[in-house]
Amino acid sequence: MKTLKLSGLVLAAALMTTACSKPTDTVETTEAQEVSQAEGKTLSLNTEASKIEWMGYKPTGQHNGIIPATTGTVIVNGNEVTGGSFTFDITGLEIHDLEAGSENYGKLHGHLQSDDFFDAANHPTATFEITSVEPFSADDVITDEEEFNSEFTPKSNTELSPATPNYWVSGNLTMRGTTKNIKFPATINVTDGVVTTKAGFNIDRTEWGLSYGDEATVADKAKDKFVYNNVGLILDVKAN
Repeated sequence: MKTLKLSGLVLAAALMTTACSKPTDTVETTEAQEVSQAEGKTLSLNTEASKIEWMGYKPTGQHNGIIPATTGTVIVNGNEVTGGSFTFDITGLEIHDLEAGSENYGKLHGHLQSDDFFDAANHPTATFEITSVEPFSADDVITDEEEFNSEFTPKSNTELSPATPNYWVSGNLTMRGTTKNIKFPATINVTDGVVTTKAGFNIDRTEWGLSYGDEATVADKAKDKFVYNNVGLILDVKAN
């Protein structure tokens, strides 16, 4: 039985059904993988209908918003997705639980853009490039990590995942100049030349150098003074 062990995300959305090498059965954040040449028809990402929703947590609160997609393509061979790549605008990140233009919004937005997190001045975009997709089987299981329990414990992978995923998507996510391969369950549909993808999962932000308030050092600080390493991502992608 395959087991999802998402040790950490983003940002970002994806698909693909055939590749030179399949992902391993154990799901985790790994080193970047080779991107194979995809065959088929190239579709353009519908940026108005595509987004990444993010959720960040600390024991005393949480925030959420979106990171907009700016460009992207999906390659389709018949009813199968065979490749794709996407770019997301870190500088365009939005915070939806705070009033836009307020002092608190400005402080949090500036902090997220700073070197403590995304370092947007030097790395204004994030990219995701599909490396592989394999079917999600009936006996596949999505497992969850243990988290420090608080009023704002992060949502689990099973809570974030679509109700009926049909693929495991694997791809190289690049943020802050660091590229890691991530794998997650997704629901992918290809109908009449239109591709829709929905996915939800956690990533460990520290894998990409977003290490402010790293909970791995929580032994050296009060329990309510850290930021959870896991960030929740919900992807909603459409290409036509």
